[in-house]
Amino acid sequence: MAEPVNYDEHTALLVVDVQNDFADPAGSLYVAGGEEVPSVANREASRARASGALVVYTRDWHPPETPHFKPQGGIWPVHCVRETWGAEFHATLKVDGELIYNATGPEDGYSAFSVQHLPTGEIRGTGLDELLKKHGVTNVVIVGIATDYCVRQTALDGVGLGYDVEVLREGIRAVDIEPGDGERALAEIEDAGARVA
Repeated sequence: MAEPVNYDEHTALLVVDVQNDFADPAGSLYVAGGEEVPSVANREASRARASGALVVYTRDWHPPETPHFKPQGGIWPVHCVRETWGAEFHATLKVDGELIYNATGPEDGYSAFSVQHLPTGEIRGTGLDELLKKHGVTNVVIVGIATDYCVRQTALDGVGLGYDVEVLREGIRAVDIEPGDGERALAEIEDAGARVA
């Protein structure tokens, strides 16, 4: 196991999309090993809170129809539709912190920081950056699903916004549509200036 993260009041733990459709084997977009992520997230959240760090949980919250989904021309099966079992947090995840809802309209959104409004192409913030700044956060630690999509883009955006970013390998899992996608994403994250521990 990697060295424990040093949490403090200038650090935020981001728990990215640990929801049933990704983390439960019955989910519509199940990521292999996803059910192992909640225990790591719970441990890190407990350590973070004990050190005065902010804990933020992100949640995919799609409408029933969106250009993000295959039936409407996207690349993904229908998943994390608001108010459904698939969009609920995994049953073993202890949610105690701030919530950020992502992709709530006709949007593509892999980053916890921003989404793209598909009808207009406009990039819109989720409110996460403002929340972190309000709390004086300069360091971001990321766990969640999936390494090669939402974790990757959240880490890259975090670096781009000036945060010191660390991704915990133990607490992430990859889709790996192409074998090795997860490892390539981690290499890209490191190349951008973030740490993978």
